[in-house]
Amino acid sequence: MAGSTSADVVVVGSGVAGSLVAYRLAKAGASVILLEAGPRLARWQIVENFRRAVDKRDLCAPYPLLRHAPRPEPMNPGAYLIDRGATPYRPQYLRLVGGTTWHWAGAAWRLLPSDFRLKTLYGVGRDWPFPYETLEPWYGQAEAELGVAGPDIDLGSPRSTPYPMNALPLSWMDHRVAEVLGAQSYRVVPEPMARNSRPYDARPACCGNNNCMPICPIGALYNGATHADKAEGAGATLIAQALAYRIEANDRGEIVAIHCKDPNGLSTRVTGKRFVIAANGIETPKLLLMSTSARFPKGIANGSDQVGRNLMDHPGTSVNFLANEALWPGRGPVEMSSIVDFRDGPFRAQQSAKKLHLSNAAPTLAVTWNLLGKGLTGGELDRQIREQCARRLTFGSFHEQLPSSENRVMLSAQKDALGLPRPEIAYSIDDYVRKSAADTHAQFERIAGIFEGTEIEYNDTPGASSHIMGTAIMGRDARDSVVDAECRAHDHPNLFIAGSAVMPAGGSANCTLTIAALSLRLAGTIEASLR
Repeated sequence: MAGSTSADVVVVGSGVAGSLVAYRLAKAGASVILLEAGPRLARWQIVENFRRAVDKRDLCAPYPLLRHAPRPEPMNPGAYLIDRGATPYRPQYLRLVGGTTWHWAGAAWRLLPSDFRLKTLYGVGRDWPFPYETLEPWYGQAEAELGVAGPDIDLGSPRSTPYPMNALPLSWMDHRVAEVLGAQSYRVVPEPMARNSRPYDARPACCGNNNCMPICPIGALYNGATHADKAEGAGATLIAQALAYRIEANDRGEIVAIHCKDPNGLSTRVTGKRFVIAANGIETPKLLLMSTSARFPKGIANGSDQVGRNLMDHPGTSVNFLANEALWPGRGPVEMSSIVDFRDGPFRAQQSAKKLHLSNAAPTLAVTWNLLGKGLTGGELDRQIREQCARRLTFGSFHEQLPSSENRVMLSAQKDALGLPRPEIAYSIDDYVRKSAADTHAQFERIAGIFEGTEIEYNDTPGASSHIMGTAIMGRDARDSVVDAECRAHDHPNLFIAGSAVMPAGGSANCTLTIAALSLRLAGTIEASLR
């Protein structure tokens, strides 16, 4: 790969954001180069890797750990990301063609209109620089591109188009939990999912493997490689195992090139007219901060000193217990239902919004590990596994988090195998989240009581949900944000940032659909500028 190459548009990162941008622009006739730090793997390879994995608890195990493109290791915290804050921050993400959407539950929620006006309505956090209505048409396009199956009910986000597909049929557990909790005033709704309920876009309908994390074995679940392939089909050039390590700018502030290394450390200079950084909420600020020069001593796009700051996630807590009846989790997708009573309200002036969700993942592994730890063997072990797996319920939560300049991604003095700085994370959980998490515990306690739960286990320590937001934050004012409402860097007229890093507020729902909508809007902006 050593040498140089050029295109109208250079995109860094082939996850859902970068691949959608590359596809739309290539389809419009632009020459596009799509750079990906990791390799390209076929689905069958990932499935076989999972089958051979020794420890099935590590849901990242089927994906390669690469010397030149390291990533967080769930079973080995600290191997890549370095914690420097009051609260350990341990997200998961993947580095390969298609990105982390190889490995997700498929939840495809829109934000609520109020999520765009948090400061105006509740006096906390930040507003988006535009209202929900601006993004609404792009949400519709994103749902069509990803293939979203959703319920025909009001989820709080006004729509101008229907979902591309009807919702998937619910499992017995989801039906029964909605019935029982609905009778106790909870609103339990089917989740919109980027998972086929019928054949769609050359992908089959979901057949209920319950293996969505770590890998959908048949391709019913959307992943970013879908649009990486489509981008190539439309004429884009995809270069895998090309790790971007420096963004080059001229003295006028225009970006002129991306420098990347192959696994052997050989460097290539990729030039273009427009540049899109679509790594993720950690790798994007890392690349911007590494790209220092005499003209930009604090790094690229960092005139505001906000690059890497305002790190947000959806800190999660959970509960599991044995219900008073057999509900048989594990039939169908790993997650299908959410409790949405707490996504909005005046309480957000004091504590975070949240979404509670019911896990439909087969609990066999967790139950078995627990029983083995108690010393059970033989026939009694088998009986208890069957009994507990039928009755075990698990609820999780996503808590809204406000942007804070103290929560940030920095460059460490410690280097990786290619001599590049490792990411250093300063992160903490404030009272805004803690108050809500305390209420979540009370809600979980009530839910367990409704099901006459036994062997109740709470995890009340808010942990990463891997929804990494805010580290290249969007805003109207160049003094306190990194990009403008078009996702264009304030400091560089031909540099754009795609992905959750630009989000100034994340509400309480998964951010993938919002990433896709922003990326499609961004692609439209670039297409117009090239014309």
